Amino acid sequence: MAKVEHYLGTGKRKTSTARVYLKNGKGVTTVNNRSFAEYFPAAHLKNIAMQPLLKAGLDGQMDIKINVHGGGFKGQLAAIRHAIARALVRYNPELRSPLKKEGFLRRDARKKERKKYGQKGARARFQFSKR
Repeated sequence: MAKVEHYLGTGKRKTSTARVYLKNGKGVTTVNNRSFAEYFPAAHLKNIAMQPLLKAGLDGQMDIKINVHGGGFKGQLAAIRHAIARALVRYNPELRSPLKKEGFLRRDARKKERKKYGQKGARARFQFSKR
């Protein structure tokens, strides 16, 4: 039995974590055992997640299996994009330079700031009245 070669990439954004498995194929993409179009119904969202593949010129040539959890759909999309870029670098190390130039390999570290005690929110204060 032949061993199927796949390439793993892990990506994160806010509280979302995505694991991506790339292998040569026909361009089938599944997210949490559902089709990409079923998981993310808006058509333009696939373009955001597949930007690293378009930059590498491998769009439609790789089968992608994605496991993603946590956060909302925007955070999940960014985590998927990050994971795909990292998996592509494992697939072909020469792709590192163009992907890095586009910023796909950088983890976006911005997160929600915590609420502080004695305050209304992270930065917002309760209204102050002198009298």
